[in-house]
Amino acid sequence: MRAEVPVIPTYDRMMYQALQALKALGGSETNNELLSKVIEVMQLPDSVAALIHTDNRSTRVAYNLAWAKTYLKKVGALESGGRGVWALTAAGETMSPDDVARIPATVRKQDVRRTTDDPSVETSVQAMQSNAAPPEDSWRDIVLTALQRMEPAAFERLAQRLLREAGFTKVEVTGRSGDGGIDGVGVLRLGLLSFQTLFQCKRYQGTVGAGAVRDFRGAMVGRSDKGLVITTGTFSSDARREATRDGAPPIELIDGDELCTLLKNHRVGVRTELVEQVIVDTSWFKTI
Repeated sequence: MRAEVPVIPTYDRMMYQALQALKALGGSETNNELLSKVIEVMQLPDSVAALIHTDNRSTRVAYNLAWAKTYLKKVGALESGGRGVWALTAAGETMSPDDVARIPATVRKQDVRRTTDDPSVETSVQAMQSNAAPPEDSWRDIVLTALQRMEPAAFERLAQRLLREAGFTKVEVTGRSGDGGIDGVGVLRLGLLSFQTLFQCKRYQGTVGAGAVRDFRGAMVGRSDKGLVITTGTFSSDARREATRDGAPPIELIDGDELCTLLKNHRVGVRTELVEQVIVDTSWFKTI
């Protein structure tokens, strides 16, 4: 018998589901939490949700959802903040399935007007056909490519630096073989309390599964109740469920997308620059 080919939902099929997921989440959410909710709403099995895109950075579902969000943003249905948070607008709140179905045509018309003004501009359709990242994610691709080219020891030192910038103290990289996958330890102080936290670095291009989370938790036993797994890849739905399983010490998961955001927010190898934009109000001159 021929193996059944998994069906990956296209970006246009995911747009309305993204709106519904955001409504269920209270109107705003981070990239990772929105992705998890869309997978839940669309009832996508892990065999589909875990398939890696050809960019070797994200899953195919995450890639298509990123384009869905880009299209929704272009028509004013979503807005995004600087910390990877997406929020429904008043327009997005009231959109019907028929309204959403018309969005691709609307964006194509916008692209035509833009390319008429500047033929060198790449349209959204051309970008998707070339497997380019959505505009929101292009800088993240550059960061993740650089991270994936690092030596394992260098990536561990980067995690050490990031944790220090995030408020951890006494951060040490151990990285000893036979240490159950524990790469380092740090202390996070919250008010009067301090928590020793063990961390693991996974410089992956693919998906980290539930087994890796269970193994890491096993290595934590008797050493710490707080754990952190950092990867350049993604985490499967099972891994996320395992990380917060009832009755077990919770483990914080930072995937490639969130890692990029943290590097930018703490200015570790990534910085933002304000660009001056000059706008000429030609109508004003006519009033003189």
